[in-house]
Amino acid sequence: MNHHQLEKDLEHLEHVIARLSGQDRIPLSYWRGRLDSVQVATLVPSQIQRVKRLSDALCALERRAKGCSSHESVR
Repeated sequence: MNHHQLEKDLEHLEHVIARLSGQDRIPLSYWRGRLDSVQVATLVPSQIQRVKRLSDALCALERRAKGCSSHESVR
């Protein structure tokens, strides 16, 4: 994934995940998959921190919805 696409994806995820609830039409598993796809890219330290914050926020939503176990740690 190139740098510009990675930044665009992170910005989009930051925008969406901040506004999610467990009752949205698109399931949380979709957003987890999108976040997981970003994590496989080569990230700089600031991006790693952003991904961790996103993962933590999404995990909190997942816990409220049904439980979160496999996505507790990032990198």
